[in-house]
Amino acid sequence: MDTRPENPPRAVAGLSEYLAQGLVGHEHLVECLLIALLEGGHLLVEGPPGLAKTRAVKWLSNAVEGSFARIQCTPDLMPSDVTGTPVYQPQDGRFEFVAGPVFHTLVLVDEINRAPPKVQSALLEAMAEHQVTVGNETHPLPDPFLVIATQNPIEHDGTFPLPEAQLDRFLLHVVLSLPDLETERQILDLVIAETQDGPPGIQRMTLDQLRLARAEARAVHLAPELRDYIVRLVTATREGPLADHVEHAVSPRGSLALASAARARAYLRGRDYAMPEDVAAVAPDALAHRMVLTWRAVADGRKPRELVADILNTVEPL
Repeated sequence: MDTRPENPPRAVAGLSEYLAQGLVGHEHLVECLLIALLEGGHLLVEGPPGLAKTRAVKWLSNAVEGSFARIQCTPDLMPSDVTGTPVYQPQDGRFEFVAGPVFHTLVLVDEINRAPPKVQSALLEAMAEHQVTVGNETHPLPDPFLVIATQNPIEHDGTFPLPEAQLDRFLLHVVLSLPDLETERQILDLVIAETQDGPPGIQRMTLDQLRLARAEARAVHLAPELRDYIVRLVTATREGPLADHVEHAVSPRGSLALASAARARAYLRGRDYAMPEDVAAVAPDALAHRMVLTWRAVADGRKPRELVADILNTVEPL
């Protein structure tokens, strides 16, 4: 009997369909969730309250095998509340490390900008190195490991804006907006139906299926011309007329993020090769949060996403 896992594209398609059922009007968010999952990159979701940011992560956790933890950030949160801490065991006369909520497959960091800098620094190591250092000991995190953080752009009291080094660790930064009238009605119908009938069932994607899907997504071909296109988009934030608006340009990590996200998007569309349209589609979410504009550009009302759009219009694929 064949005991190999189910064909990964089918598993990913089923996961995509399940997320789309529960996240009405958030097709782009669903795609970014899947890209982050396939590439093992972390995701930052920003939007006002009530746009299903937390719900999206919970639905993803229901559909993928593995452990799930939620960290609700507050200004009094301590790093040990996230990473864990050594606890004295009187029966043995020694300290034993008790793992914190970051030691899970999928970790939701809710309202990350409410966490103080020390907590953000502890998360930085976990996200960047897939490990946690407590005292003199380093503890590896599970594989796979994925952080999805949310933040509310409306409230500013009691918040700590994420530093550029922390933002750079997110593969994608998704910005959500309020739905239109038709989508709002669909959301209302969905919630009423769930109240009466419950959420739909799903066969969870196993970790073996996820690992195989990741391997296939990373095998998607990036032609040399497409790689040149990616590099030219990123270096346009450093040199040329549009670079005059940028104080801190996109680093090489931006090129890597743009390439991996484009591969995953092509894989989700059933292709084993990426195209310029894949790069252009993920560029705003992959690059905008990695640059800092000059004070003059900010004073003129310029936004990083607008600058990425101008770069896409200026830099043509080969």
